[in-house]
Amino acid sequence: MNADTHLAALRSAAARRRVAIALLCAVPLALALAALAARVGGIWAGALVAACAAVVLGGLARRAWRIDAAWLARRLDAASPCMDDSAALLFAESAQLSNLERLQQARLRSRLTDLDVDLRPPWPRRAIAASACAALALFVVAALWTSPPRLAPATEPAARTAATASATTLAQVELAIAPPAYTGLPARREASLEAKAPEGARLRWRLRFAPQPTAAALVLHDGHRLALARDGDDWSGEHTLTASTLYRVALDGAPALADDRLFRLDARADQPPELRVLAPEHTLSLFEPGQQSWTFAAEASDDYGLGAAELLLTLTQGTGENIAFKEQTIALAGEPLDGPRRIRYRHTLDLGALGLAQGGDVIVRLVVHDNRQPKPNTTRSASFILRWPAEPSSDSAGLEGIVQKTLPAYFRSQRQIIIDSEALLTERATLDEAKFLARSDAIGVDQKILRLRYGQFLGEESEGHGGGHGHADDAAHADDDGHDHSAHDDAAPAPTGFGQAGDVVAEYGHVHDIAEAATLLDADIRAILKSALAEMWQAELHLRQGHPDLALPYEQRALEFVKQVQQSTRIYLARVGLELPAPDETRRLSGERKDLIDRVGSLTAAADDERTIAQLWQALADGGTPDWAAATSWLRAHQARTPDALGVLAALDAAQRDPACADCRARLRDLLWPLLPTPAAATAPRAAPDAAGRAYLDALREAAKGAG
Repeated sequence: MNADTHLAALRSAAARRRVAIALLCAVPLALALAALAARVGGIWAGALVAACAAVVLGGLARRAWRIDAAWLARRLDAASPCMDDSAALLFAESAQLSNLERLQQARLRSRLTDLDVDLRPPWPRRAIAASACAALALFVVAALWTSPPRLAPATEPAARTAATASATTLAQVELAIAPPAYTGLPARREASLEAKAPEGARLRWRLRFAPQPTAAALVLHDGHRLALARDGDDWSGEHTLTASTLYRVALDGAPALADDRLFRLDARADQPPELRVLAPEHTLSLFEPGQQSWTFAAEASDDYGLGAAELLLTLTQGTGENIAFKEQTIALAGEPLDGPRRIRYRHTLDLGALGLAQGGDVIVRLVVHDNRQPKPNTTRSASFILRWPAEPSSDSAGLEGIVQKTLPAYFRSQRQIIIDSEALLTERATLDEAKFLARSDAIGVDQKILRLRYGQFLGEESEGHGGGHGHADDAAHADDDGHDHSAHDDAAPAPTGFGQAGDVVAEYGHVHDIAEAATLLDADIRAILKSALAEMWQAELHLRQGHPDLALPYEQRALEFVKQVQQSTRIYLARVGLELPAPDETRRLSGERKDLIDRVGSLTAAADDERTIAQLWQALADGGTPDWAAATSWLRAHQARTPDALGVLAALDAAQRDPACADCRARLRDLLWPLLPTPAAATAPRAAPDAAGRAYLDALREAAKGAG
């Protein structure tokens, strides 16, 4: 036997042992689970579990059968020292080995032919025993399992047995739900007395009782009664679900149902369509020169399906009081994106055909309906306006109403500049040098704008107006030698007169450029603000040079100074006492009541409407007998503003029918807690003194009597 044949035999023996171990550990558990499933859920459940177990066992066996060369080499090295821990060379290609490795490979192959070794893994006795014990436990559970009684059509013996019982049972329950046709939902059947259905659905009950009553009806919580008609052994009735409700099954000629609680029917209301306008992006758009068309696009969605859609168009012409209106309705046919439930609408208006002229507006609004019957839900979008501004006349200059095409300038806060700098440092590794420098420079520009904005409070002049610079910016142009060369860039015109104040101001600057001339803030706040501007200046310097890491400490210190300024500008008012009018001393002890107001008569009695629910909650807490009728009337009167009103009514009915049920009373108290009124503000009563306190008060009274 050569080396390859011997290796194949060793591999096959090890694979068979691995498969046997996997099956011995898994097969007993699989059989026990299948038996338990068949016992609990029936033969079909057992078959399903057995099929799944077979698939899993096949996967385990396939995985156990696969043995790679690395596993076999490790087993050979561990089983025989003559392999020299080089068994991996037996599975390597000779062409890829060195001369020394090929020599070692040949030696190992010659040794392998005479090697008698067993590479099969040992039997895991503990794992096999644990699997057998677990399977035995599952078999015991399956053997002792008792299936609960199932609802089945009543037979004659079952009917006679139920007739002797103290309560009527439901032998069969079927609730057929037929949603409205416009919803497109299929009809379904429920084996329960509770259900959730669309608003307007048609409900049909089919019930079978044991024993049979002489009459049966469904009693709604609002007092309406739906009689059930008998058809053989079944009782049936129909109802249109217009709103969520509670109901109970009432029987005549038979004991009450064993489960005689209120059952709940939830009606899902048809929601109106939802709109999302895609174009234009703003509610007000300005007419562009040469514009010929205007596009309106939107998406609409509905829970059941969309109906007709139309575009309401209004064209205005004229100015002042001479404005003419022209209205038009355009039917839209959209593009379905998700069937009839989601549709995209798009319409392009021809401005020339509409007759839009200068000074006019085009106003559009989308109206979408759904398929609700008998009256559809309607949703209207906001109005979107395309405006062609009128030419301002000479006599209207300075008047309000002229369209401003220039938006106001916005600037970032110091905190936002810090966030932008930190984000730039985080993304530095993914940005090239040019883009990194451009973003750093942009943040530096924002820092400059903010610095100039705060500088206005110190009387500094903003940059870029008429070529002038404030003092803060003059410092930026100063060289390291301390000389300011910007003042000598342009030759200043010669003064026209000597000693004239106007010429001096015109030549050397403006009065409001002097920081000390600003009287808006006091000296302490100006000093803090100057420190903030200095830090902003350093931050701007490093940002413009592409070093946000060096600018970040200055930005943070500037933010601290700004917060100090904000705290310093708060105003605190001194407390003042109550100033009452001086009494008229001439009327003292005279008994004159003229111009006096009866304070008792002016008081308004507190509303007693919330006391009922508070008394109910307190009675439930104390274990007393609440006024169930008053509580039910209050809940029905306030059902519209009560969250989960049906749940509260059902809990109230359960607690009323079984006063000894502690869980029912606790659940009702939990539901009533959000409905309790907020207690009125009042002083707390003085606590009664204990024994030591009473002794102390008695001693004080005795001392007072002795002193008297």
